[in-house]
Amino acid sequence: MNNKFLKCITYYTVLFICSHSGFSQELRPNKLYSIISSNELAISNQNSTKNESFLFLEKLNPNHKNQAWQLTKLDNGFYTISNPFYTKGIDNFNIVDGSGNAVIQWDANKGNANQQWALKKLPSGAYQITQKNSGMLLAVKGDSKSGAEIWQLPNTEHSWQLKVSKLKMPKESEKQSKNEWENESIFAINKEPGHATYVPYPSIESLIGDENFDKPWLENSSSLYQSLNGKWKFNWVKQVSERPQDFYKSNFNDHNWKEITVPGCWEMQGYGTPIYTNITYPFKNNPPFIEAQEGYTNETETNPVGSYKRTFNIPENWDNKEIFVHFDGVYSGFFIWINGKKVGYSQGANNVSEFNITNFIKKGENSIAVQVFRWTDGSYIEDQDMFRMSGIHKDVYVFATPKMHIRDFLVQSEFLNDDLDKASLSTQFWLKNNEKKTIHNASVHIQLLDKNGIKVLKKVVPISALKKGKEIQLNTDITIENPVLWSAENPYLYTAILTLKNGRKETTEVIATKFGFRKIEIKNNRVYINNEQVFFKGVNRHETHPEFGRTVPVETIEQDVVMMKRYNINTVRTSHYPNQPKTYALFDYYGLYIMDEADIENHGNHSISDKKSWLPAYADRVERMIQRDKNHASVIFWSMGNEGGNGQNFHEIANLARTLDPTRPVHYEAKNESMDLDSQMYPSLVNMERFDKNGAQKPYFLCEYAHAMGNAMGNLAEYWDYIENDSERMIGGCIWDWVDQAVTKSGRPKSEYYDGGDFGDAPNDNDFCNNGLTTPDRRETAKLLEVKKVYQYIKIKPSDIEKGVIEVENKYDFTNLNQFITSWKLLENGIVIEDGNVTSLALAPNEKTLLLIPFKSEIKKGKEYFINIYFSLATDEKWADKGYVIAQEQLAVNDRPSFVDNSSSVSKRPLLVVEKNDILEVLGQDFKIGFDTQKGILNSLAYKQQEYIYQNKGFQLNWYRSINNDTYADQNYYKTSYAIKSFESEFSEDKQQVSIVIKTIATINNEKKTQIPFSVSYKINADGKVTMKTLFESPQKGEVLHRMGLQVQLDPNLKQVSWYGRGPFENYRDRKTAAFFGIYEGSVNDMAHEDYLRAQSMGNREAIRWLSLSNDDGKGLKITSNDQLSFTALHYADEDLWKAMHNFAIPSIKKPQVFLSLDAFQEGVGNASCGPITLEKYCVPYNTNMEYEFTIEPLK
Repeated sequence: MNNKFLKCITYYTVLFICSHSGFSQELRPNKLYSIISSNELAISNQNSTKNESFLFLEKLNPNHKNQAWQLTKLDNGFYTISNPFYTKGIDNFNIVDGSGNAVIQWDANKGNANQQWALKKLPSGAYQITQKNSGMLLAVKGDSKSGAEIWQLPNTEHSWQLKVSKLKMPKESEKQSKNEWENESIFAINKEPGHATYVPYPSIESLIGDENFDKPWLENSSSLYQSLNGKWKFNWVKQVSERPQDFYKSNFNDHNWKEITVPGCWEMQGYGTPIYTNITYPFKNNPPFIEAQEGYTNETETNPVGSYKRTFNIPENWDNKEIFVHFDGVYSGFFIWINGKKVGYSQGANNVSEFNITNFIKKGENSIAVQVFRWTDGSYIEDQDMFRMSGIHKDVYVFATPKMHIRDFLVQSEFLNDDLDKASLSTQFWLKNNEKKTIHNASVHIQLLDKNGIKVLKKVVPISALKKGKEIQLNTDITIENPVLWSAENPYLYTAILTLKNGRKETTEVIATKFGFRKIEIKNNRVYINNEQVFFKGVNRHETHPEFGRTVPVETIEQDVVMMKRYNINTVRTSHYPNQPKTYALFDYYGLYIMDEADIENHGNHSISDKKSWLPAYADRVERMIQRDKNHASVIFWSMGNEGGNGQNFHEIANLARTLDPTRPVHYEAKNESMDLDSQMYPSLVNMERFDKNGAQKPYFLCEYAHAMGNAMGNLAEYWDYIENDSERMIGGCIWDWVDQAVTKSGRPKSEYYDGGDFGDAPNDNDFCNNGLTTPDRRETAKLLEVKKVYQYIKIKPSDIEKGVIEVENKYDFTNLNQFITSWKLLENGIVIEDGNVTSLALAPNEKTLLLIPFKSEIKKGKEYFINIYFSLATDEKWADKGYVIAQEQLAVNDRPSFVDNSSSVSKRPLLVVEKNDILEVLGQDFKIGFDTQKGILNSLAYKQQEYIYQNKGFQLNWYRSINNDTYADQNYYKTSYAIKSFESEFSEDKQQVSIVIKTIATINNEKKTQIPFSVSYKINADGKVTMKTLFESPQKGEVLHRMGLQVQLDPNLKQVSWYGRGPFENYRDRKTAAFFGIYEGSVNDMAHEDYLRAQSMGNREAIRWLSLSNDDGKGLKITSNDQLSFTALHYADEDLWKAMHNFAIPSIKKPQVFLSLDAFQEGVGNASCGPITLEKYCVPYNTNMEYEFTIEPLK
């Protein structure tokens, strides 16, 4: 797992029949070997410490560590070949086919199939070393000489001698540092154990009277709570050695310090450099140390430190209480002082950190000081694909409890029968006595309120005595009849309230949580919620905001959740860390299924996941996530992290998760054998089906798929057609990802978004952070509309469509279709001619029925008809108003008729052909059409003395486009030269038609000098119509073109565009299910609406019947076709867009003319920015004759 975009994983299984007998005993795992070629040269990494470094032959030296390799036999019979001095393994670069490639070194990982090799001993005593996945042999590229690269090659017999090295196997080094922030075993000093999210209240009345009671994501007003958000004094330095050492002291002079907003990322407030990197660590890869790496940002900003200070007042009613300070998230580690005294230390940037500061507090005003280190050893397991930012990035507050208080609690439901109409409410709580004496006769009162605040049940648990300093756990069960169940479709929430009373029956503490009754079960290799098998239609979501970075305001979180509901998304994977606590309250309230993911990703060094010294840190992060989020109904899965290799640590924390919470399935994609689910990233459709049907007996989930980078997300419909209708054990998947992560830049407009590298950050992965279905400012996109359509739960098919009979299937799990208004429209040639509503359709979940659309209109010959069906909300919902359309379909009533009028009126004025120099002109009644006979193009099109072609830039071959997903082929634009093979013209006898045929060979000046022969036949009628029939010969296999068509540059005054085809938003062959046929109009400027953050080709519309471009007077051109035709009309050339890089640079490349592209075939968008390339059926076919025809005429 090792190329730059490692998430793109192709799963192949190549089986080898290797005889291991006779040599496996000879290779000793405790010895090191030199791997030697036939001429006594050895494989060396040339002392490189970096991943993706190539390997070479060099003169054998048994004392050189760079030539020492450990051969480790695996349980599957294969070997890993690794250098223990560098902890790197020989890796095939994740390439499984082709003509061979250079191998690389990558973090040694026994579970990485790219590093698994078969060893076959030959009679000569040499070994052939064969890669598991590719079947290629480890070999030398070219001559076997010093400096030659090591490759994997097919069709070779290369062999190697294995010679025991003189070097001894290195011992597992005990790397230690005196610094807490460079020691993986130190991640918490004096930190409280994790617990469920709560804020204590002094009484039930104050709890219920708080606005936060109904909406727990809002700021609460408990008198036992005080926010520390706001302005803090702040100092920032580039190096640890420069940090102020005694700033926490009361006499420290901080008058010159500036202020910073908390919560907030200091990079977004003018301190330090935001760094966007996917895999590569932004510091030297030498865990657990933080060291400068040459060429990186941290060469000068080695480990920035931010020092924070502020004061706060302790209310009088907090006397004789325990006082805690709570941090929801700090990147990456921090020390804390209260009133000049050191309290503790914490790591875990997205886990809660809490400290008991009772013994540090004084009455009245108190000071708090926090010193934050940008990088710690914890940063090695916080290597997520995101902008790396720092500081106190989430909420901070203090709260008070009585001396004896409810430290933690767990609320769960267990159903007592299969009908789920009787359940046991199980409540566990942990009481801690911080008093200096035993407390007697206390009690905990548990009550459950329904959503209307009505008490459903109540129970009292007495506590006879609790000794000082002790903690006890108590359990109680209460039976409830007919509980209303929680699901993403019907997120019904009760409120569980725990009230602590002392021996005098006085209320001392009240805490509460929202609670949903729901059952999670794995059976039949699927996941069931409340006895219904559920498909998880999900997205991955990073916490990101364009202005605030990793600090996301609650309003934006709510906006995200509401948008997801409106676009039929039902699942979120919290990639790749627990989100801030209030987010889960929103998930519960609005109804989303959550895969809650631990803050563990050592993507840049997989070997960490196999080191026992790191296991406590892994376990701490998992335990804190589970303890915090265990009461949330929305949390369905626990995920152990992301892309950290398949080391044993992941096996251990999976078992820990099951111990802490046996009710939820456990997930982690890179170690399926230890998890409750099988999981994959970015499989092709073929490989997905193969994996689905491999005989495994567990659910199968795509934790990442449909990489939505730029103009992307092709063939989503094909994925879900298989998942829902044909799969054996699939349960769904999460698209990568929800929102583009680009951010704003100080001093620049807030509408400009910047990527990796734009801040001078190194290393960086450019715009790979922009993979969102929505933009940084959360706009609707064509990608998001496609998701809404594909994910919708109501499936509609034709039955006897000409009679208006359709089939409706309810794929909801818990929702009857009587909750929707069903309406319809009948379109004739793109225009609505009839509409109406259908009587309420009472259709239970997972049922189907026939429905009559009662249209009265006659279906006429020569016209095209579609029926649009809409399901809209019958009542207001939390996330949308009544009338919001949640599902829709368009069904063709009849076959597509001809839209081209082939008739031609006889003109009184015959056509006239004039040839002069290199120009041939056809003159008719009020029109003139000109050809450049040397260039072979129609370069003049004038009607009523209005020239519509801009500066003679007539119809010419158009082969170029570039989008993020075209990375699998050459994305460069090359000038094209044209050789005119023939130019023939013919006049009809009646002078009413001129026929011109131009045959051309286009040569693209790329490395292969790709040639495209094409011919254009023109028929010019006396009434001014021009019919163009074009025949293209596509290139041979291996010469990839993404489109085949013609382009013309038109008069700048043709500002308006109308069309009959798919729309209104952009669509492509493999992303068009949401784009319905109709007549649409707008400006040419509107056609660039998508504005992808990384500028690229855009604006395509498919299946065009006709299109027109007009000026302010309504004059212009109309183009009609009976063939497959797509078009774009932009003020930009595709090659200029790709060079522009950023969308905010687009205005600088805008041209006055209109670039009109008329394509016979434009490739679909595919998923190749990180995943499989475009499906073959959506690609320009190789070595094929392609033909299309269209007619041009003036608008009447």
